[in-house]
Amino acid sequence: MANLDESDPRPKGFFSRVFGKREKTAAARGSSSKEDALAAYIVREHRSGRSLDDILDDPYLKNRATEEQRLRLLERPDVIRAVGEDTAAMAAEHVRQET
Repeated sequence: MANLDESDPRPKGFFSRVFGKREKTAAARGSSSKEDALAAYIVREHRSGRSLDDILDDPYLKNRATEEQRLRLLERPDVIRAVGEDTAAMAAEHVRQET
């Protein structure tokens, strides 16, 4: 079987081409770092004294995350540790009631 990619000296079989590892897309790579940045924002703002409700209503966060993404942020262990489980549960209920 001929190898079409001359930079890789190893021949690739059918299954390697079909089921082989693929590069992550730019969107998939970006979502994790975006989520990390938004979580860090929530933690930083909460430590500065803002209430979680106030942070979740902040246009900065609302413009960068959907309701589902904001709920997912509230499930992150680093955010839960920073704001407390009870506070996160109350805030999640607040987000659900907005719609």
